[in-house]
Amino acid sequence: MYQILVVDDEARIRSIIKKYAEFEGHNVTEAGDGMEAVRLCRKENFDIIIMDIMMPELDGFSACREIRKISQTPIIMLSARGEEYDKINGFELGIDDYVVKPFSPKELMLRIEAVMKRVNHDSSKDINGKKQNVVIELDGGGLKADVTARLVYIHGERVEMSPKEYDLFFYMLENRNIALSREKLISEVWGYDFYGDARTLDTHIKLLRKSLGEYSRYIVTLRGVGYRFEGQ
Repeated sequence: MYQILVVDDEARIRSIIKKYAEFEGHNVTEAGDGMEAVRLCRKENFDIIIMDIMMPELDGFSACREIRKISQTPIIMLSARGEEYDKINGFELGIDDYVVKPFSPKELMLRIEAVMKRVNHDSSKDINGKKQNVVIELDGGGLKADVTARLVYIHGERVEMSPKEYDLFFYMLENRNIALSREKLISEVWGYDFYGDARTLDTHIKLLRKSLGEYSRYIVTLRGVGYRFEGQ
């Protein structure tokens, strides 16, 4: 059972999400705008936030920016627009997923489960529950990834990435030199069934390449298939 904060200026949207979420056994708190959402986050702890972008008082992007100052609670952004700019802006702010309206409430519930499963999963533990100190170096150490600590360095300088960029980067790095289809990447990194829209993945690949700078060349596009991370 999760404590979910639903933020949308449309009462009908909040009601639909609340209906499905409560049916799944979750508790739901509602907010009608970004200002109210920030106030609630300062007073209460939530497991996940579902937030619209276009709202009065304080839009979703601004609210997300304020919430990120005090909390790393997972955020799924809702939007009636599907422009790449909105997605990039949201992901750079550290949101965990992006859903375009109109959406399927059932799909949204699956995405909530996928995000929470990913947040609660510690992939750096072995079967005995002990931390494995895994460090991968490429190009003579020019690119260094500390998998255990989720840190990335380029020529000794730490690289800041969004949570999803880290997830995507480490998965591709640990499966380097293997052709990875879009479906496989979305299934493994996002954790939900593939719904036919690879734009979210492509947007994150673009952000990841930007973060990697000169080492973006390691990410090779396989036309009609997906991507491969090349490196020894």
